[in-house]
Amino acid sequence: MYLHLKELIKDKLHESLTSILPIAGIVLLLSITLAPMSPSTFLLFLLGVLCLIAGLSIFTMGAEMSMQPLGNKLGASLATSGKLWLIAGVSFVIGILVTISEPDLQILAEQVSGVENLLLILTVSIGVGIFLAIAMLKIVFRINLAVLLAFFYIAAFVLCLFISPDFWSVAFDSGGVTTGPMTVPFIMAIGAGVANMRSGEDGHSDAFGLVALCSIGPILAVLILGIVFDLNGGEYDPESMIPMVESTRSAMQIYLHGFAQHAKDVGMALLPTIVFAGLFQLVTRAFSVKKLIRIGVGIVYTFVGLVVFLSGANEGFVPAGASLGHSIALLGNGYLLIPVSMLIGYFIVNAEPAVYVLNKQVEQITAGAISASTMRLTLSIGVSAALGLSMLRILTGISILWILIPGYAIALGLSLFVPKFFTSIAFDSGGVASGVMMSAFVLPLSISACSALGGNVMSQAFGCVAFVALTPIISIQICGLIYKIKEKRAIRRFTSETEIILDYSPTLSKTLAKRNKEVKS
Repeated sequence: MYLHLKELIKDKLHESLTSILPIAGIVLLLSITLAPMSPSTFLLFLLGVLCLIAGLSIFTMGAEMSMQPLGNKLGASLATSGKLWLIAGVSFVIGILVTISEPDLQILAEQVSGVENLLLILTVSIGVGIFLAIAMLKIVFRINLAVLLAFFYIAAFVLCLFISPDFWSVAFDSGGVTTGPMTVPFIMAIGAGVANMRSGEDGHSDAFGLVALCSIGPILAVLILGIVFDLNGGEYDPESMIPMVESTRSAMQIYLHGFAQHAKDVGMALLPTIVFAGLFQLVTRAFSVKKLIRIGVGIVYTFVGLVVFLSGANEGFVPAGASLGHSIALLGNGYLLIPVSMLIGYFIVNAEPAVYVLNKQVEQITAGAISASTMRLTLSIGVSAALGLSMLRILTGISILWILIPGYAIALGLSLFVPKFFTSIAFDSGGVASGVMMSAFVLPLSISACSALGGNVMSQAFGCVAFVALTPIISIQICGLIYKIKEKRAIRRFTSETEIILDYSPTLSKTLAKRNKEVKS
């Protein structure tokens, strides 16, 4: 047991190092060349890197031990109940509970000026709850995911006509940040549990797609909020994101304060899940004592890992992102932002906790046919393109809809030509790629760069998370298209080789023909 735990910790630490160190290296290189940081910001960033490595290691280990088995069992129990009202009602409650204190959402809410944090959080949480219920009913009634997504995205673009353009970006960003480290493990596990109770060719694809639908719910909810309350954006001061640190002692005080605050936030996020899991166990007796102890230990790991990770992201990466954005925006009329952001995007997606969960889930369900390394590469390419588009929009001021509408049209169009399984994975990947690091590093970078260039922060800086939620959908479906073409070529080659063998072996040909005749009769 001790040796197994030691190996597990070693593996998780290695995964975290390979995920965090590349982006840390890029930021450090930029800080000593193009965009020098103040000593205080640099110190906070270094501490943040250590926290991210430790926090991601502990979190991923905890999610595997607690969230995934709990979600799988809950999904299977809901599926076997056969009661639509129970499936929809429980899904709605779970959606709200796991979203209301989602760390990504907290970070976004704190950076959106002009809207009460609690109002935005509650609106987004209700949106997730409604659409998680819809996602579960989609599995029960076997509704095509692409049809649902097309309908709801068209509805979202129509609603944009009735609110201020300043809030378009915030609405679409809210859809990306809700599917983070708290929601993704639980939602995906529930989907896998329900899908395991299904048979047929669509069984695997049903395990995915829930995250995609839970991403569109907050977009519609925030757009409706903008219509009802006639919201307008506020003012931004990027310098407030960069605290001044006089010594290592004051840096540690900032982190200690962050640990305390995030411990409270994560505790509030986990408490409803723990209570719900306790009630579920009392009613169903689904887990043995040994499994309950393992789940309990896993929840503790999840709590500690998220607290440490979020402290590193907020106290270390927010000021670093703001500092880099301001400095790089002042070089070469700001156009250097595009290649630098694309480089950052390629590596930063691998530091997202939720991406790790998705990649592992895909690898397990496909029995290695789609490897975690393939998913990482495809996601990296997609996010790199997204951040390049985000910076281009800051520089040119073009409307976010000029990119989102054709982007989603391409994504939905590709779904007609790739296997359904790839479509479900692709739309889920867009949600999980736009997580903590996008809110805590890329968004401050965008806000600071936009402010330095004199742009409109609400309409131009926000929206980068929305692009990160879009481009991986396209890149993974292109990967699926390539997979489909290769599969067809392999089948044709196999068929051709079989025909050649049969031509040279009349006895084997007659035997196969006889067996085929028997099977048909």
